[in-house]
Amino acid sequence: MTLPVFRQRSELSEGWIATIAKAALRRPEREFATIVRNVSFRIDEGDRVALLGLNGSGKSTLLHLLTGAYRPTEGSLEIEGSRQALMNISLGFNADATVLENIYLRATAMGMQIGAIQPHIGSILDFAGVAEKAVDRLRTLSAGQRMRLGFAISTSVQHDIMLLDEWIGTGDAEFLKKARDRLQSRVDGSRIVVVASHNLKLVRRLCNRAILLHAGEIKAVGATSEVIAEYRSLMDSRSPDAVASTSSK
Repeated sequence: MTLPVFRQRSELSEGWIATIAKAALRRPEREFATIVRNVSFRIDEGDRVALLGLNGSGKSTLLHLLTGAYRPTEGSLEIEGSRQALMNISLGFNADATVLENIYLRATAMGMQIGAIQPHIGSILDFAGVAEKAVDRLRTLSAGQRMRLGFAISTSVQHDIMLLDEWIGTGDAEFLKKARDRLQSRVDGSRIVVVASHNLKLVRRLCNRAILLHAGEIKAVGATSEVIAEYRSLMDSRSPDAVASTSSK
């Protein structure tokens, strides 16, 4: 998977004003970077798969490929069944639109038809605790209320395939329990689940398989316990103590 990357070249000048002026006037240069390469795997019905890897290993890019947000620049991707991504739960929101309008906007951004979301509007508002604010502008809601609304919309309908970038872990205690129960219900009802996470306790509890990514390539695929062992070995090799020990030999 190759993506465009815009880099702003900068040069130090004699004064800070000249440095800022050069940076402001110089146009960013577009380069292409290969983020994910030589990746091949199959996920079958019933699988709960963890994506493991250090930061920058390509987990989020691979999830975006699976959601359809990115199209493969090489190779092909086959998906059977409806899919739902719980990644950016504020995608599609407009601060100047009403809460009700934002439910439709978010649902559209998720690829849902208007008719599919309409039966769930009441339960979405109730779950998020914003029923009394349905005709208020989104900007009048607190950050927590917007987060709850996004989560309620994103999990309002059961899908065949669920794609998660970390498990929900923020919010007030009352909502957090509701959210975890809802999320567990959606996971249990999905034919396939893929979750990118650093939480190994969660991965062991939830997943039967795992994929370890490193520098954009698959380093290991298999049973969760085996891949976690590979992941721990990779983390140990990147620790400061390991680097100092290696350098001293």
